[in-house]
Amino acid sequence: MAETKQKGDLAEAIIIAESIKRGYKVALPLGEDWRFDLIVLRHGNLERVQCKYTESDGNVIVVMCRSANNWGTIKYTSEDIDWIAVYDKTTDQCYFISSDFVGKIGRSMIKLRLTKPKNNQNKRPRRKQRGIATLFLTFHAPQGAGNLPVILLKR
Repeated sequence: MAETKQKGDLAEAIIIAESIKRGYKVALPLGEDWRFDLIVLRHGNLERVQCKYTESDGNVIVVMCRSANNWGTIKYTSEDIDWIAVYDKTTDQCYFISSDFVGKIGRSMIKLRLTKPKNNQNKRPRRKQRGIATLFLTFHAPQGAGNLPVILLKR
């Protein structure tokens, strides 16, 4: 099995476990041709979740909001998914990002800033970087949170 497939499977398993810990029901779509990896029953609604694996530098988590194969690249949109769930190996936490942040046309990546910027700049949450539309979201982990996974953004 390819290393990227193993990492994706690990992220999916951890995100499923975290969803169940939070009291949600989880279903898996049959086959590989879906834009989402999980279906989560949350507050009486079926929500589509795309799972991602990443390894941050401890300051910023880079979340790729696209999928690529031999035939092309697909950006996830708010019409395809309801959430992007990210497992970060470095922090050993899951982060759930509303599809509102990718919008109807999609976005290449989202960067979750875990620590304050060194220049204390909190303006310009969106910027173009080498032609890639990037959204920076600032999230400071609560003191004493330890390894508790958190929901970053609620829908």
